[in-house]
Amino acid sequence: MFRRKLQALDYHNPSGFNCKDETEFRNFLVWLEDQKIRHYKIEERGNLRNINSSEWPNHYEKYQKDVNCPFKAQERQESIDWLLGLAVRLEYGDNADKYKNATPANADNAPKSVEPLINLDVTNPDFKAGVMALANLLQIQRHDDYLILLKAIRILVQERLSQEAVTKANQSKEGLPIALEKHVLGFDTGDAVLNEAARILRLLHIEELRDLQTRINEAIVAVQAVIADPKTDYRLGKVGR
Repeated sequence: MFRRKLQALDYHNPSGFNCKDETEFRNFLVWLEDQKIRHYKIEERGNLRNINSSEWPNHYEKYQKDVNCPFKAQERQESIDWLLGLAVRLEYGDNADKYKNATPANADNAPKSVEPLINLDVTNPDFKAGVMALANLLQIQRHDDYLILLKAIRILVQERLSQEAVTKANQSKEGLPIALEKHVLGFDTGDAVLNEAARILRLLHIEELRDLQTRINEAIVAVQAVIADPKTDYRLGKVGR
């Protein structure tokens, strides 16, 4: 999950880095401080460099506080990701002119239409939390695969928040006020409140039937337009004369 940042920092083994290996992790942190972050002066880095010391975890915890890392030492993956982000920012700041006009590797050979979600790190805790927050906000059913869940969110946003959908939703429907007492219900429940509720339900049902009839009429018109096309001979199963 750290490969891209490690590659950007020229780490010697970006693909094989194992943060769960204690020795490798400690060596990595020494390299990160010595080569990239350089928060301590050289003479102040001795405690971190002494990776075999039983006190090393305490020195690491102090180092986290000194660089204002928001994660605890126990949250190793989150801490590493944050420290790498800090290192990348510092590296860019020191070499801004070098990276200003840089282009991604293989940019010329990359396909023009690439699935936008394909390069996401779905194991990142921040990614999972963000996707879940969006799903809850949009009331989308949860799924164990966060990438599938994100695709569902994208589809919903495209359908509901497109310019056409927003314009249609903002169009107010104007109508004439209806006097419920003048609407004949056809039966009596014996309760005035229930009678009024029944009238409202009946009117809403009528409105739904009218909308359905409108859609049916539109479909009929569309079918008639196709059938009336003189260039189409459906008996021959082909178009043209």
